[in-house]
Amino acid sequence: MRRGGGSRALRLAAATAVLLVVLLALAQLLLPRLAASRISSKLSRYGSVAHVSVSAWPAVELLWGDAGSVSVRARRLSLAPAQAASLLWEGRGVGKLEMSAQALRLGSLTLTGARLSGHGGQLEASARTTQAAAEAALGAGIGVRLLSSSGGRVRVEVSGSLFGVGAALPAVAEADHGALVAHPEGLLEGFRLTLFSDRHVHVEGVEAAQAGAGAYRLRMTALLR
Repeated sequence: MRRGGGSRALRLAAATAVLLVVLLALAQLLLPRLAASRISSKLSRYGSVAHVSVSAWPAVELLWGDAGSVSVRARRLSLAPAQAASLLWEGRGVGKLEMSAQALRLGSLTLTGARLSGHGGQLEASARTTQAAAEAALGAGIGVRLLSSSGGRVRVEVSGSLFGVGAALPAVAEADHGALVAHPEGLLEGFRLTLFSDRHVHVEGVEAAQAGAGAYRLRMTALLR
């Protein structure tokens, strides 16, 4: 009797182990696909998504919102800065994040060739824009011209009444306590315009470079906190 009971216990343990292996294999196969589909569905609210891939080992990490890597390729997206920050915060459990969009409208600014990479909470974003697109985002009657960029800040010449002065004057865009702000240089430096601010996305610096006639390459670094 004891021998028979022992054999049944061994068979039950072996069957349980096999079942666990099968379940883990199915999870490894299905959970990343389900996560990719969920991400694609969420991003599709903001435009056209070409491809999403998710990897995780073990895949059960996805049940707790963690993933080894996520890659997203979009054709075009249009969303507010606050929506973009919210999506980034939702993905804070991703070890490595790679996103790209052929065309991106972020608030009132039109961008092309946008790329975002993230690793361990460190974010780096880059994109192209045009002088016309930048001026359209600032508003009618506002002109802007790049002067220089270094040390995580961008110097431009602004014409119009962006800072309440109807004349051309030098201004700076830079990080200030995690926010992206713009302010004129000189006597009016105390006047600050907040371009972006979010409690979870801490801006560290911005850069800009000429990328052909009337075109610019923009770059921003930030931390998820």
